Amino acid sequence: MSEIAMEAARLLNLLPEADQTFAYEFIKKLVLAWDPDYTKLTAAEAAHLDAAEASGFVDAADIDWDNLDKID
Repeated sequence: MSEIAMEAARLLNLLPEADQTFAYEFIKKLVLAWDPDYTKLTAAEAAHLDAAEASGFVDAADIDWDNLDKID
């Protein structure tokens, strides 16, 4: 977790419960406005994906699961 996220969580914890709920719902609206389908990658996620693809990563959709015995 990033330092800013940890600081935000610490600050959120200082609020009364009703205000915590309000702040949570506000943050959720911000995230949904930024990425309504949760499909965007953060910089860290993109780096992990790039590393996986460069390492010989094979997508499960590309595997012929019915003919695994024919793999060299």
